[in-house]
Amino acid sequence: MFAARAVLFDLDGTLIDSAPDLGAAADKMRVDRGLPSLPLEHYRPMAGAGARGMLGIAFGITPEHGDFAALREEFFRNYESRMTVLTRAFDGIADMIDLLRTRGLPWGVVTNKQMRFTGPLTRGMPLFATASAIVGGDSTPHAKPHPAPLLEAARLLSVPPAQCVYVGDDERDIQAGRAAGMPTVAATYGYLGGNADTGRWGADARIDSPLQLLSLLK
Repeated sequence: MFAARAVLFDLDGTLIDSAPDLGAAADKMRVDRGLPSLPLEHYRPMAGAGARGMLGIAFGITPEHGDFAALREEFFRNYESRMTVLTRAFDGIADMIDLLRTRGLPWGVVTNKQMRFTGPLTRGMPLFATASAIVGGDSTPHAKPHPAPLLEAARLLSVPPAQCVYVGDDERDIQAGRAAGMPTVAATYGYLGGNADTGRWGADARIDSPLQLLSLLK
C-alpha cells in the first residue's frame, strides 16, 4: 500500500475514453482523401498515443515521415472541433474521484496532450471541476517520459513527489513517475486490456478497474 497524500493521473486511456473523438478526427482525414473509413476498433488501441498513434493507423506513417507535421496539424484541427462529442470518463472513474475526495486526497492530471486541447477539454467535463492541478504536454519544457510535468504537478499540489502516486496506461507514464520519485500504478482497464504486458514497465502496482486504486492507498 502507498502512504499517499495526493494522486495524479494520465488523461487519455486512464481517466477518459477519448478514442471515439480521436479516431473520428483521423478518420475524417481518410474520408476527405477518398479513402475508406476505418472502424473505431482500429484506432482504439493506439488512442493513448495521440496524433502519432492516430496518424499511424490512418495512414501508416511515423513522425519521421516528411508529411507528418502537416498531417498532424490537420488532425489537431479536426480533433479541436469535436473534443467532447463522444468522449466520456471510464466506468468507475467518477466514483473513484469522489472516494479520493472523501479521504481528503487532492488529485490532478498530468498528460502529454497539449494545453490547447487539455484546457478546453477539462473545462468542458464536470469530472475535472475538483482537480487541483492540470498539467499538459507543453506546460513544462519537457513532456513525459521526462519527470518535469509530474514534478510541476506535485509543486502545484504542494505535496512532495514521493507522496504522490501516479496512475497511467502507457509505459512512458511509468517511466516519468519513476524518474520523478513517485510510486506508479499501471492502469489496464482503458485501451490496453486486462492482458497487457505491463510487467516489464516496472510499475509498483497494476489495476484492472479504477476502484481498485482505493485498495492501494492507506
